[in-house]
Amino acid sequence: MRPATRLLSLLLSASLALAGLPAHAVTISAEQVAESEGITSGAAQRERLLAALEREDVARVLADRGVDLDQARLRVAALSDAEAARLGAEIDRAPAGANDVVGSLIFVLVLLLITDILGYTKVFPFTRPIR
Repeated sequence: MRPATRLLSLLLSASLALAGLPAHAVTISAEQVAESEGITSGAAQRERLLAALEREDVARVLADRGVDLDQARLRVAALSDAEAARLGAEIDRAPAGANDVVGSLIFVLVLLLITDILGYTKVFPFTRPIR
C-alpha cells in the first residue's frame, strides 16, 4: 500500500471511530447567546436609534427623502424591544457605503479578462490567448 493511501485510510478510520462517541449538550440561556453575538437589549438599541436620529447628517438624509423627523422618532419609540434589537443588529451588519453593483462589474470584467487570456472569448483587443 502506498504511504499516501495508508495515511488517508488511517485518518478515515479514526474519524469514523470517533464519530460514534456521544456528544454532550449544554442548555444556554437567550441572554448568553445575545452576549456572545454582541446583541444588546432592545431598550439600549432603541436609545441608540434615537441618538442616531439626532445626528445632523441622518436628519438631512431623512428630510431629503421626505421623512418627517418627529414621525421617525415616534416610530422608533413605538418599537418593541425585539424589533429594536433586530433593527439595531441589522444596522450593525449592513456594510457602510458598499455598493454591490461596482463589485459585480469588477467581477465580470476580471472574469472576461481571464476567459480572454485562456482563449475562450475574444472581448479585449489587447490580450493574446495562451493557446
